[in-house]
Amino acid sequence: MAIALGSNLGDSAGILSAALVALAKVSGLEVQAQSSFYRTAPVGPPQPDYLNACALLAVTLSPETMLETLLQVEQQFGRVRRERWGPRLLDLDLLFYGDRILTTPTLELPHPRMIDRAFVLVPLAEIVPQWRDPRSQRSIAELLHHLDCSGVQRRSEAPPDPIPDP
Repeated sequence: MAIALGSNLGDSAGILSAALVALAKVSGLEVQAQSSFYRTAPVGPPQPDYLNACALLAVTLSPETMLETLLQVEQQFGRVRRERWGPRLLDLDLLFYGDRILTTPTLELPHPRMIDRAFVLVPLAEIVPQWRDPRSQRSIAELLHHLDCSGVQRRSEAPPDPIPDP
C-alpha cells in the first residue's frame, strides 16, 4: 500500500521525517520505501509551498484501521482540520491498498484525486512507477505522463531513513 505525506507549516522536512519514524513504530506496519522530498506549489487558498513525499508500506492492518492510524499520527503532530486544502503541519493520505477498490463513507481506494495530482504522482513514480491504477489500468508512469509537473521540484538532500534503530 502507499501513502502521501505533505506539510507546509513549521519544519516540514523534520515533520515528514518524524511522521515516517512514527509510522515505522506502528505494530502491523513496515515502511518499505520512501521517495525523496519534493517542494510543490499549493492547491487551494494562498499559502506557503508544500513539501511532499510518498512511502510504500507493508501492512497487516485493514484499510479502515490504516486510515485511522494515519489520522492519529496527524493528530500527534498537531494537525487541526480547519479549512479544506488549507495549510497544515502534516497531511497523510492513503493512496492505494494493493489493487483494492473500496468506497465507504470515510474512505475511497484508490485515492480519488491522486491521478490528477503531480505532487502525488511524481514522488509515487520514484518508488512504484509500475503500479497500475485498478480503475484505469494505467501505470503511475503513464498517469504522470499526462500531467504538468512544472510545480514539483525535487529537494537535493535525501530524506533520512525512517526505520528506527533497535
